[in-house]
Amino acid sequence: MVENRVAAQVTSRPAPVQRRGKLRVQAILDAADQILAEEGYEASTLGAVGKRAGIPTASVYHYFADRDQVDAALMERHGRNVEELVAAAADNPGLGTLREAIDALIDPQLAYCREHPSMVELRYAPRRSPMLVELGESWSRARASGFWRHLLGRELIAADTPELAVHVGYEAVDRVFGVAFKGSRTGDGATIDEARRLVTAYLETYAPKRG
Repeated sequence: MVENRVAAQVTSRPAPVQRRGKLRVQAILDAADQILAEEGYEASTLGAVGKRAGIPTASVYHYFADRDQVDAALMERHGRNVEELVAAAADNPGLGTLREAIDALIDPQLAYCREHPSMVELRYAPRRSPMLVELGESWSRARASGFWRHLLGRELIAADTPELAVHVGYEAVDRVFGVAFKGSRTGDGATIDEARRLVTAYLETYAPKRG
């Protein structure tokens, strides 16, 4: 993970330098977050990020080799936040139907994307870097695997449901998210609702046989 590598570099230095390094990394990521949210993906250059953070561009290179690494580190930070929100929603003992479980997956991610436009830019901007695309795909695979285990544990899908089935459903939702945020920075609600219907109907074909 890019952000972990940066943290390892910082923690290997003397304490005062270490603290300053952590603060600078945080400032760089916060600046990138702000520019992405306000001006979009194309505007978030390393020079613009350094200027917003009040850090010379040459010093930014001390922590990140290029703009792609800044994006990846920020994306990982967003990913951890979303993971915590989804896990908390999934722990709700009142989730008794497949649709409720799907809402618990979608709602936290939707709310987070609406609150953090930079997440949308990093996840769905059309001209993202290959590093961001790979990171997004890895994150989706991990989330889909976790959702598959969650559905099995709640007995909302049959015990023999292949993991691939949930991966396909998760990927469908992610693609529809991209469509929903393409024309609206807050994500078109009607489009998101179609994603709910789509994946619910699909995964219901794997529901356990009753009676």
